[in-house]
This record gives sequence, structure tokens and C-alpha cells, in this order.
Amino acid sequence: MSMPLRHQESPVTIDTTGQGAGVQRVETASPVHVVRILTVNTHKGFTLFNRRFILPELREAVRSVDADVVFLQEVIGLHERHSQRIHNWPPTPHYEFLADSMWSDFAYGRNAVYPEGDHGNALLSKYPIARYDNIDVSIAGQEGRGLLHCRLQLPRQQELHAVCVHLGLREDHRRKQLKLLCRLLASLPPDAPVVVAGDFNDWLLYADRLLEGEAGLHEVFKRANGAVARSFPARWPVLRLDRIYVRNASSHVPQILSRRPWSHLSDHLPLAAEIHL
Repeated sequence: MSMPLRHQESPVTIDTTGQGAGVQRVETASPVHVVRILTVNTHKGFTLFNRRFILPELREAVRSVDADVVFLQEVIGLHERHSQRIHNWPPTPHYEFLADSMWSDFAYGRNAVYPEGDHGNALLSKYPIARYDNIDVSIAGQEGRGLLHCRLQLPRQQELHAVCVHLGLREDHRRKQLKLLCRLLASLPPDAPVVVAGDFNDWLLYADRLLEGEAGLHEVFKRANGAVARSFPARWPVLRLDRIYVRNASSHVPQILSRRPWSHLSDHLPLAAEIHL
């Protein structure tokens, strides 16, 4: 039996400060041909095994990449207990703290809710986010998971669809979630450029076969190197869990960010790539 796509209204809105001016800028600017992508599982701002809170260091590392669009997983929106006991806990949600003054627009999809707060996926963008939807793909009330779908308004009426993904730990859940992702992709304009990135938790590589075969995407590391990237655990990467897929675009210079400080900032290594439109 097919599962319906469940759209969740996020309690956090996109930063649209000066949006009218932003729309004017993208209408008159030159077309964009290259978009720099970064995806990183933030591990809620803590190092491996939650030994140390390192979100300020992670922010500096993310800023150093100078990506146009950043896909974030396991990012905290609110945590009342941590905010009281950790001295350098930011006064704003983590995705807003990471965006700082560098990414004018951001969107957050709350996936997991607990007594102390919530976490989910987020997307930071240097281009206006025209619309976003957080699609609930949680299975049977277990792990809270979602697909954060953002429509980015690029210059000259260009539109880029960006989907931030964090799939479940159980194989049967992931297969159902991937089918829902394929349904979302099938609903998008067939000629629109699409980037799908995030933590797929897919050590069996089922996602790669399905998204290529059913959704017409290609994975950027597989296209460049013949295999998807090893990204987990960060210090001794063995498993191929994180991905960047594209459709109606080409990918160039994919990179696994494996050196310090990245190897000590999360349990996953970030991935970066240039997407040519």
C-alpha cells in the first residue's frame, strides 16, 4: 500500500528580511551557472560521543568553505536543558547561529520533538528561498525523519529545487522513505535543476540504485570517482552514508572534507561539490 506524503508546517519561518529587495536583485543579476554545495550532519553541535560542544568551531569551518547552499542534518532548533548548562550555547536556534550574516535565507524542518526541545534538517542559502515544505517521512511513530524541500530563486527567473535528507537507521524504514522521496521528485518540473543531499544512512547502497533508476539523478562522487564517498565515522571513515545527488545539472570537483578541523567537528565528514546549471 502506498504511503501519503505528509507535509509538516514548521513553527520557524524563513528569514525574509529585505525579501523584496532580494527579488529585484535576482531579476536583474546575471544568470547563475555554478552553485557551491555543502552538506554536513552537525551532530547537534557536539563532537563524537557528545564529549564537547563545538558549534562555534563548526560555524567557522562552515563559513570557510564559502558554499552558496548548505544542507544541515541533526541541527537543533531548541534545547532548554543544554541552553541552561552550556555556557556558550547560542541564544538563537543552531541553524540561525550557523547562518549568521553569511547566508541571508534559511529554512528549518523540525523532525524530532522531545521534552527539552527539537531538532531536524535545515538549509542555508545565499539565494532567496521562495518556498519551503518539510515533508514528514517518519515511519510508524519511530525516529522522526523528514525531507526539507526548498525552492531557491536564482537570477533571471531560474529556480533550483534543493532537498535536504536525513533517513532512518532501519533498512525497511529507509526503503519506504526513499519511495516517498521518489514521489516528491516525480512531482517536480521535469526540466528543473534539482539537488538532493544529506545523511542517507544507506550503507547497503540501495538509495543509489533507486534514485538513479527511478528518479533520474546521479550521485556526484560516483560520477567522478566510480563510488560514493566514505563519510562515517569521521575519524576513520568506512561507511558511505552521506550523498549529493543532482538532476538536470552537472557536478564538478566533489570533495570529502576529511582534514582537521572537520574530522573532529562531527561524527560524519562533510561533502562539498560544485553544481553547474
